Amino acid sequence: MTDNTTSPDPSDLTATVRALMPGVRADLEALTRIPSVSLDSFDPSHVDDSAEAVAQLLRDEGLEVEIVREGGRPAVIGRLAAPEGAPTITLYAHHDVQPPGQDKDWDTPPFEPTERDGRLYGRGAADDKAGVMAHVAALRAHGGRPPCGVNVFVEGEEEVGSDSLATILERHGDKLAADAIVLADSSNWKIGVPALTTSLRGMIRVVISVRTLDHSVHSGMFGGPVPDALTALTRLLASLHDEKGDVAVAGLVSGDAADLDFDEARLREESGLLDGVQVMGTGSFLSQLWTRPAITTIGIDAPAVDVASNTLVPSARAKVSMRIAPSEDPRAAYDLLRAHLQEHAPWGARVEVTLDDEGAGFDADADGPIYTAARSSFQDAWDGTEPVDIGVGGSIPFVAAFAEKFPDAAILVTGVEDPDTRAHGANESLHLGEFERVCLAEALLLQRLPDATSVE
Repeated sequence: MTDNTTSPDPSDLTATVRALMPGVRADLEALTRIPSVSLDSFDPSHVDDSAEAVAQLLRDEGLEVEIVREGGRPAVIGRLAAPEGAPTITLYAHHDVQPPGQDKDWDTPPFEPTERDGRLYGRGAADDKAGVMAHVAALRAHGGRPPCGVNVFVEGEEEVGSDSLATILERHGDKLAADAIVLADSSNWKIGVPALTTSLRGMIRVVISVRTLDHSVHSGMFGGPVPDALTALTRLLASLHDEKGDVAVAGLVSGDAADLDFDEARLREESGLLDGVQVMGTGSFLSQLWTRPAITTIGIDAPAVDVASNTLVPSARAKVSMRIAPSEDPRAAYDLLRAHLQEHAPWGARVEVTLDDEGAGFDADADGPIYTAARSSFQDAWDGTEPVDIGVGGSIPFVAAFAEKFPDAAILVTGVEDPDTRAHGANESLHLGEFERVCLAEALLLQRLPDATSVE
């Protein structure tokens, strides 16, 4: 912990953060080396190690720290009391990570952080251990004594659905109550342009089971009049989109996104869409990505090509992910999806739809003095570039959980990622220059929060 006894003047924070970055990066690399994959099929001791490493980082900054478990992976709660009359801010990140996938898909080992061209590569280097270290860096910039109270909550199972988060918020929520909550698990608009995420789509994930026969039969003897389950399943999946590629499930909520510059060339570059493959749907790309429903088939259970026999398949399954508008109720969306699938069962095939997961969206009223303080902090950290408000097509259900638990707090969804981060994929990376700006912006926000909360 640094030796400062008072918070630095805002004009000094840029130099302070810059001087701190080598140590912040070293600690980030140490965290990234811990393979803290939270899936049950991976060694849970690594998640324990990661929680302890995060806890020690917070202890070093003078916080009172505890590691909590409520039936799932360990979370870390750190607390620094507010000076008399000062507000409190809660800083969220998560220390668990996605599985690395196949080593052959990575240019360098996934748990050995490596710098190339100004980016730090490694699983969790961005999502979301950089979020953890942004919070630590902001505390260090104030010598561990910011002019406001600080709660830090670092979750250990965000990547597997945050199943115990509701219980943690119920039993430990009094330790996390605050005037503002920074949830550092999103993205900026692009390199050089910061963003506040003000909307998130919700999600529904279902498993669709289709059966047409009670056993497999010879495709030559019965093919023709007898439908096989795999063909029935593919026809059923095809019914989820119309001929233009728009979602065909009736009754779903749909909205329009902000009018920002996002053309087809950028969409193709950021998504890796192959030459000649057409984009789907109608309307603006940002509306399709942020405020309208989307349906994707993410898995199919069927005989593998290499071992398939020449028979009619009696049953088949698919897993489907549906993103829903930020204001859509997840259960209402599930009912509409299930009704569509049952109504469009081809040739009378037996269709069963099972809810696998759900998560509410988020739509912030991003006005008020705390949001103004956050935007000015971003603008100063990015050398005068004004931040933009963005939506995110992905779902972060814990944001809605915090908004419900703390309805009077200003919810600030920030992030360390950028369009080239490849979170969850091979060669995940963090832009180191942008990371420094994130750390500075958060340090500035801590400095400005007391003035923001004093505004009537």
